[in-house]
Parts: sequence; C-alpha cells; structure tokens
Amino acid sequence: MSAAVQLPVHWQACGTQPAANGIRRKADPQPVLKPAAAQPAIAPVISLGFYRKHTESLLRRYLYASMQVGRTPSILGDPVSRGWASSRTIRTFEDAVIFVLDIEKCLSALDPLDRQLIGRVVLQEYTQAETATMLGMAVRTISYKFPRALDRLTEKLLQARLLILPA
Repeated sequence: MSAAVQLPVHWQACGTQPAANGIRRKADPQPVLKPAAAQPAIAPVISLGFYRKHTESLLRRYLYASMQVGRTPSILGDPVSRGWASSRTIRTFEDAVIFVLDIEKCLSALDPLDRQLIGRVVLQEYTQAETATMLGMAVRTISYKFPRALDRLTEKLLQARLLILPA
C-alpha cells in the first residue's frame, strides 16, 4: 500500500457539466467552431536537440584541426602543448586555418559559462559530474545548461553556414 495521498481527478472544464451518456440537453450551448481559414497556421517547431551530436563531432574536428595547425583551442583557456597527431591529412593547411578561425568566431559569440561548459564536457571530455565539481555547481544545473549551450552553439554554426541542416 502506498503512503501517498491520492487526490480525486476532475475532468470538468469551464464550469459546465457534460450531459450523461452523450445526450445533449436543450439548455446546453452549441459549440462554436472557427473556420479553418481564420485559424493561424502553426509553423513546425525545429528542435536543435537532434543536432547536438553533429555539433559535438564538429567541435572534435575543430580540436583536431587546431592541434594540426599548431594553435591551442582558445576555448580551453589553459595552455595546452601541441600533441601528437595522426597521419590523417586535411586537404590544405589554409582550409584547416579557416575552419579553426570560423569555429572560434562562433565560440566567441557564446556566453563565458557556455564556453566553459562546452570546453570541459566536449573538448576536455570531463563528465558532467566532474564539470559540476570544477565549476562549483550542482550536477543538475550542468545537465540543464549544457544541452542549451550546445543548442546556442548549433544556432551560431547554422548562421555561419558551418553546419547545414538536411532539407
């Protein structure tokens, strides 16, 4: 037996009683329906949550390319020495430099907290619990703010045409 108190459920709305067995009384008002043309068309909501993994993979490519170029990612803040890179080639050095600068421009448009969250969780690969400890925040706060930071970055990447949504 549960110790929780069960409250009664009321299905009534607007103070009118529904008729028993679906029979309408003469006193019940007829429902007024608006014509379809009068109702505004609702645009579909585009959720950027689906593209978070694409944004994370783009950030990992940014980390790799910035190390190839010999430039420490500016989002990390701490000096990071140049690491060993695999033999996978980028088409040209100029392409890599332009890509790194474009991503840094999008990252600089974010709030400092968003940059810290993205830098710790995506680039430095800390867990959300470790990030919460480092930033002195609750884990629940990080789990709430991190996806929103990724969505804001996704919007910036879409505006810069670095990330293209499928049509």
